[in-house]
Amino acid sequence: MNYNLSKVYFILIFNVDLIYKLKYKTMMQINFLAIAVAALVPLIMGFIWYHPKIFGTVWMQEVGLTEEKMKGSNMGFVFVFAFILSFLIAFFLQMITIHQFGALGMIGGDETNAKPSFFAFMKDYGTAYRSFGHGALHCFMAGVLFVFPLTAINAMFERKSWKYTFINTAYWTITITIMGGIVCGWYSPEGFNWVTQK
Repeated sequence: MNYNLSKVYFILIFNVDLIYKLKYKTMMQINFLAIAVAALVPLIMGFIWYHPKIFGTVWMQEVGLTEEKMKGSNMGFVFVFAFILSFLIAFFLQMITIHQFGALGMIGGDETNAKPSFFAFMKDYGTAYRSFGHGALHCFMAGVLFVFPLTAINAMFERKSWKYTFINTAYWTITITIMGGIVCGWYSPEGFNWVTQK
């Protein structure tokens, strides 16, 4: 008798929990299309930023490159591999811009082990601060507080100029600012927010 009651209780609790999860659809979803589009930003920005009429000529002088050296490389491989690396950057920028990943981290990353309070929280705040502007803000701060020191430290030890440091830092800061905006604001294939919803 006790066994049957335990079994009924387990089935009842399991089904209530499952219904709760399905009803509020709180599962964290990764928009790979947004990540792929964001991964194109470094290539597009690089074409503009390092164009000879913008910073390309100065940058080439600072790194000691010539037109001959540039033509001698396999640019097809460079662009494909640059896109793959950019995809990894875009994927990681979710962790900086999307606060809901912090909540997911608190339960070990597995929503199937979460308590009902997690799903209630995600129901209320599942799309909070999911906007282009918010993602751009966080990534701009990352550019100033992370990319700049990283680039400057390397440049000093490589005996590169401050001009080199600022050209590359500004490129990456603007680039990840746009990328962060895309991955944060484009939270589903059919939804995109430019600004945080009130």
